[in-house]
Amino acid sequence: MPGPFHPRLEDLPDVIPIFPLGEVLLLPGGRLPLNIFEPRYLNMILDALGSSRMIGMVLPLDNGPLGLGQDRPKVFSVGCAGRISAFSETDDGRLLITLTGVCRFGVGPELDLRRGYRRVQAEWKDFAHDLELPDGIRLDRDRLMTALKSFAARHRMQFDPQIVSALGPLNLVTSLAMLCPLSAVERQALMEADTPQERADTLVTLLEMGAFDSGGMPPGSPM
Repeated sequence: MPGPFHPRLEDLPDVIPIFPLGEVLLLPGGRLPLNIFEPRYLNMILDALGSSRMIGMVLPLDNGPLGLGQDRPKVFSVGCAGRISAFSETDDGRLLITLTGVCRFGVGPELDLRRGYRRVQAEWKDFAHDLELPDGIRLDRDRLMTALKSFAARHRMQFDPQIVSALGPLNLVTSLAMLCPLSAVERQALMEADTPQERADTLVTLLEMGAFDSGGMPPGSPM
């Protein structure tokens, strides 16, 4: 059974605030730390803490820095709702929060701004299975590690092989999908993968593509 703080489908809000943030991916079961300092997003977090504690992480279509070029960038049609599972205040007026990924949602019609932040109608039905404990996934760890080592070397990404080897398959796939420096389209492909198994297969393929195309290191190269 899911944990005691895990919401049920009927508990999910009809309207959810969204946080469009490039180069950041949240997936069900993942944990995402965020440093909140912009006034509109401070308002969003404070309002969420007083209600469902849920906010929707979405990727801007252009993957640009937040707030650059346009104040309300277009976003992909699927996001992931996160529950504020921890927060603390700083002396200089920031909020440090942790979001725990709960369930993906379809980005429905956008509503008027509230206290500066964006809100949309959330469409949960197609993603209700995110709320269930997933079955185990098949993962070729040797293939994954070969791709990851070469990908990490090419992208100057550091990781601890001992930590990686200690993670179970599902947590490993979720963590790598959220941490690896991938493009917005690649991150969205991982977001929209129908099942954890499909996400695992997609991740391995993306790592191999990112490591072994022109200029990449060959399989088995040492880090």
